[in-house]
Amino acid sequence: MSELSNSEELLIIQADGLYPDDAVELQILKDARIPQSRKIKYLQLDLFPTGTATPKPWATIPEDLRREVDGILTLKMYFTAEDLELFPKLKIIVRMGVGYDRLDRIALAQRNVTVCNVPDYGTAEIADHALGLALSLRRGILLHHDLQREPHVEPWMVVDTPLVSRIRDRTFGVLGLGRIGTAAALRAKAFGWRVLFYDPYVPNGYDKTLDIERVTDIRELFRRSTTLSIHCACTHETRDMIGSDLVSLMPRGSILVNTARGEVLQLDAVEEALRTGLLAGAGLDVLPEEPIPEERVHSLIRAYRRNEDWLVGRLVLTCHTAFYCPESFAEIRIKSMETMRDVLVLGMQSNVIPPDAS
Repeated sequence: MSELSNSEELLIIQADGLYPDDAVELQILKDARIPQSRKIKYLQLDLFPTGTATPKPWATIPEDLRREVDGILTLKMYFTAEDLELFPKLKIIVRMGVGYDRLDRIALAQRNVTVCNVPDYGTAEIADHALGLALSLRRGILLHHDLQREPHVEPWMVVDTPLVSRIRDRTFGVLGLGRIGTAAALRAKAFGWRVLFYDPYVPNGYDKTLDIERVTDIRELFRRSTTLSIHCACTHETRDMIGSDLVSLMPRGSILVNTARGEVLQLDAVEEALRTGLLAGAGLDVLPEEPIPEERVHSLIRAYRRNEDWLVGRLVLTCHTAFYCPESFAEIRIKSMETMRDVLVLGMQSNVIPPDAS
């Protein structure tokens, strides 16, 4: 991104419309390192506010405003090459989250628009959520919860099911050992699981630091993991990566959890493995299409919604909310605006995603 003169006026927008005011953002823009002569305008729009099922298109922003935008903050919006044409002055876009697959990074790179993310929010919450899904399935909590409700209350007794098994000395696999994957691995280790991971981008020796096992073949991870938690980003390399060829390698009676990106895991493979009993259960916080398109609801989701007998207690869906608590939602807001300030105004390289990153 080119250097900015102190006399240049900047316009920053938060596109979605997530917050009741702009007090936090304006306070961050009062940073003492910013020259008082610098003119910065910040606006919150309303393209995709919380509680709204579908977003307004970027083109609904008035043209005179679009033509002046230097920086965009967005949580849920997609941003395509066509959208980029609407913003001739755009210099930086900050994805208010870890993943940046909603942004057309090829088009942005060609226009020399800097792309940033916020990799250091919600780490604990998502790791906690992944373990919560795994534990609620593996200990039969969800199963008993469903079976003890009318109209068909089951006897007050143990249930013979492959869902429930001892945790200690079983194998917890982690696919992707970034910040969240590491946090999940440490939590699983504390519960007594043997932990192994696959991540070809993690430097050698990191496994020694955590005292966990590394595998160099993704197929070995699936073959050995009786509970497997997905923590990799959605990239050209990982999109649709996990299909029946990998899921079918898991030991019979396994648990599969995804709190990363829905596009990484094929729902057909999950449904097939649940129907055949290969998977005892699955916990999904993310789906390939979000929100669920009502005109083409996947057969697995339909069976879940109908509470079909074969799936009772074996599948749990949460609505891409693993990151959420009031504190983490506030943290996204703060860290996103700090990143925008650092890169657009102060010329730093905070959380910049290189154009050639996967």
